[in-house]
Amino acid sequence: MHVFLTGAGGYIGGTVAARLIAQGHRVSGLVRDPVKARLVQGQGIVPVLGDLDDLELLARHVREADATMNTASADHATSALAMIQALAGSGKAFIHTSGSSVIGDDARGLRVSDQVFDEETPFAVEPLKAARHRLNLSILAAADQNVRSVVICPSLIYGEGDGLQRDSIQIPFLVRQARASGVARVVGNGSNRWSTVHIADLAQLYLAALDRAPAGAFFFAENGESSFAEIGQAIAFRLGLGPVQSWPAEDAAAQWGEAKAYYTFGSNSRVRAVRARRELEWNPRHESAVAWIRDEMKLAPEEQER
Repeated sequence: MHVFLTGAGGYIGGTVAARLIAQGHRVSGLVRDPVKARLVQGQGIVPVLGDLDDLELLARHVREADATMNTASADHATSALAMIQALAGSGKAFIHTSGSSVIGDDARGLRVSDQVFDEETPFAVEPLKAARHRLNLSILAAADQNVRSVVICPSLIYGEGDGLQRDSIQIPFLVRQARASGVARVVGNGSNRWSTVHIADLAQLYLAALDRAPAGAFFFAENGESSFAEIGQAIAFRLGLGPVQSWPAEDAAAQWGEAKAYYTFGSNSRVRAVRARRELEWNPRHESAVAWIRDEMKLAPEEQER
């Protein structure tokens, strides 16, 4: 099968592409610059030079492919809808990547929520994430246009990727901050909790969805959960630092921006991948982001000597 994939040089896209190629699929991938194009070509991906604003380019390549996976952006509605429009009536698969901050609350790191969402739970969506939710619904509705549209909604992703970009977003950001300042910080007191998923397990979900997900299907991706206090403590332990520092959300927002402070690190995002396990027989094997940080996360050479 020929799969066209956006975000081929990214963390999710690069890992999914490696798994597709290992299974014998042909992958063409959107990349933004010639350097990345040469690098992904070395990994077996046929590079397509362009970006998400090249709507005619995207339309042409999704029509040429047997299936499309959008891993470049959860929020770039113009490109996602243009690709959907190009696929209308084709019956081809379009797998879109969202993110579980879509149901994040405004806890500011100060409390754990008892709300746990699965695919059939009515969503509570904060205003900052309303556009993402609308985009998800529009993609799912493309099933009515004979597009096998699927939305995969990962929770906090951890683990080392197989593509050009080896690191995820949330944990590596906190690690960089801890290394730069000498102290691991969490928003609020870190009592807020996120579900988590290892990148290897997530990649397997994409392949399962490509094989057998029905049109209009929405899947959460998770296997376990942790509080940010637990994540911060694991980072401090791994790096050999002192106690974790609580950081008022408003101070974090002043440096990191409101979206990052209040949602990426300060919210609760507790989900259960009920449908993926039930319908796709998805069987994730990695259960603990905290254990991965403490035992497996790569250290810099100077940290290994401690």
